Amino acid sequence: MKKLLAGIIMLAAPLTAAHAETLKIGVDLTYPPYNYFDDANQPAGFDVELMKLIGKKTGSDVSFHDTRFENLILGVSSDQFNVIASTLYVTAARAKQIDYIPYMKTGVSIAVSAAGGQNFTKPEELCGKRVGSIKGAAWIPELEKLNTTVCAASPIDSREFPTSPEATQAVMSGGVDAQLENSAVLADAAKKLNGRLKVTSTEQLYPVIVGFGVKKGNTEVASFLRDTLAKLDGDADYEALFAKYGVAKSTDAEFKAAVGH
Repeated sequence: MKKLLAGIIMLAAPLTAAHAETLKIGVDLTYPPYNYFDDANQPAGFDVELMKLIGKKTGSDVSFHDTRFENLILGVSSDQFNVIASTLYVTAARAKQIDYIPYMKTGVSIAVSAAGGQNFTKPEELCGKRVGSIKGAAWIPELEKLNTTVCAASPIDSREFPTSPEATQAVMSGGVDAQLENSAVLADAAKKLNGRLKVTSTEQLYPVIVGFGVKKGNTEVASFLRDTLAKLDGDADYEALFAKYGVAKSTDAEFKAAVGH
């Protein structure tokens, strides 16, 4: 049964350019450090903190609805919640299903079990290997492209798991040879596993833009989020949050390139 947690954040001095909204957030809380349950079983992580900050600055009510990643777009499209804030990578295919509001950029790394002795630094080195990813990950089509080019003679066996921790568990148990995942997520997992999981890539792969997602045609919530993010740019609390998690803000040009414009 899905967990449903609601938190209301009130504001003493709202942003003048953004009216209050009721924000029902769809988020996969199995994705630390971006989204997870803390020791008190409360939503935590970058996306959660960002939405709480938006609520605080605008006087909006914010609630979090724990939803597996593969069901997020279906959930927002069927009005189970009105915002996806779950490290959702921007792709041209997804942009046909939802409206995006971009807010950061990040990338992907490769990790292996330290005990296995593997050392993959680039996706091209994964030919013939079993590779685990979270179901519906944006980089899976990139692996499929490799299987038609450099890996055609020895294709990558790409396997999808419901959650990122399950993909990590498969690496640790030898069920797959490597895991592809967001760089910060893998760094967090490696730290928690005391080095038994090792990040082997030396640079961020497949740089991506991350955006909030709203139902197609929900211009009210989309405009509210765009306006709020614009007004928060330069705000001390907002800038400190990005610095805390080591992520960068995206640009309009990067977003347009991601959706093929």
